[in-house]
Amino acid sequence: MSNNKVCLAAAVLSACSTFSAAAATDADRIAALEQQLNQQRTVMEQQQRMLESMSAELQRLKAGDGGVMAPTQQLTQAAQAPTGPGVPPEDSTAQRKLTADVYGFVQADAIYDFKRVDPDWADTLRVTTIPTRSGAYGNDGDFNFSVRQSRLGIKGDYGDDITYKLEGELFGVGSDQGQTTLRVRHAWATYKNFGMGQTWSNFMDIDIFPNTIDYWGPSGMVFYRNKQARYTFPLGEDEFAVSLENPDTALTVGRFRDIDNCNLPNAADDCGSVDSTAQDVFQAYNDLPDLALRFRDNGEFGHYQLAGIVRKLGYERLDTGSDDYEIGWGLNTSAGLKTWGRDMLKVQVAYGEGIGNYMNDGGLDIAPDSADILRAGAETVPIIGVSTYYDHFWNQQWSTSVGWSLIDLDTSDGQSPTEFKRGQIAQINLLHYPMDHVMLGTEFIWGQREDISGNIGSDYRIQFSLKVDFDTGDLLLGR
Repeated sequence: MSNNKVCLAAAVLSACSTFSAAAATDADRIAALEQQLNQQRTVMEQQQRMLESMSAELQRLKAGDGGVMAPTQQLTQAAQAPTGPGVPPEDSTAQRKLTADVYGFVQADAIYDFKRVDPDWADTLRVTTIPTRSGAYGNDGDFNFSVRQSRLGIKGDYGDDITYKLEGELFGVGSDQGQTTLRVRHAWATYKNFGMGQTWSNFMDIDIFPNTIDYWGPSGMVFYRNKQARYTFPLGEDEFAVSLENPDTALTVGRFRDIDNCNLPNAADDCGSVDSTAQDVFQAYNDLPDLALRFRDNGEFGHYQLAGIVRKLGYERLDTGSDDYEIGWGLNTSAGLKTWGRDMLKVQVAYGEGIGNYMNDGGLDIAPDSADILRAGAETVPIIGVSTYYDHFWNQQWSTSVGWSLIDLDTSDGQSPTEFKRGQIAQINLLHYPMDHVMLGTEFIWGQREDISGNIGSDYRIQFSLKVDFDTGDLLLGR
């Protein structure tokens, strides 16, 4: 009996021990499973946020918006974003990321000019710099290297509504003409449909500029980077834009340039000065901005554009303080028409009175209306500009651009015989693209200038260029 009791007791103790061990194992398993479940739930929530972020990125790309940040960065931040009770909704402005795209090119030009132009403009064939008197700038024949076309810019956005662009080049003009020095091309910022700064005039169409390598380009093209404020109304693929632009009257005192200002009509009785001339006392006076309107239609055929401008062209005399003005106006019609492949026909016809300041070369707004100084007033100068070019791509590595452009001024009686009246330019080239970001090209250029007197000067040159461009793409800079 005692042995049986001992065995029974042992069995009971063994069963109890087994039951206790099983109970402990189940508790551990439950705790482990709960921990795993919570971990899986957290992972699923992160994946859900990742899926939502991917969907938003896909919709943004389909809409054609500029890249704000890399998708992997968006997903990582979405996965790490805190959520749950007590966490406030994320401010939409905090999701805007500043991007920066550094771009530009280095271009070196080797130019042989068979004749001569104004030495300050030897790096390009600008028709107004062609002399109409033989030997004005020395013997025929001139060779030079130039890097003045080289360019550097930065552009980007801060979300979908804000963009910026700052761009410069090395081609000095104005007081820096003839110099290899940095000057601003674009300083432009936009918020939604409103933009302000310096960029292409609303009156021009940059997309008809031909695929040529000479710097200045078609003389009869409307071409002007102007300071302005612009509002653009999107119309699907098309657009309508209105701008107020910086006014600047291009005036001439014509044949009265060297006349003593004391002999001018309405000169002060106590003038007293014999050192100043009409050129010294007349200047532009602008108290209202120019108004420009533009409509652009885009389609599978290419595009066409209609633009108009109205200007108040003021002028004043520094000696008497008197001032007056003329009204200028202009119309510009242009189109870029696809033909076959990548080929495109680029045409423009512009006409107006007092729009010379917006033309690529030879522009004049107002001039004296009489050769008699006692009766002379001022009048707007009618002007017409024509440009027609064809860009042809032989294949992926070779292209040719050929075309002609004209600017013609209807001059006034009070202008000097040596002033510019008409200019023409024609170009043909062969460009080679041996690999991405590299262009080698040769271009033949002919230009002609005609003065009011009828004197004509012409020039022709050959240019060889090497161009290497660069573009970093959008770099994420942070919030």
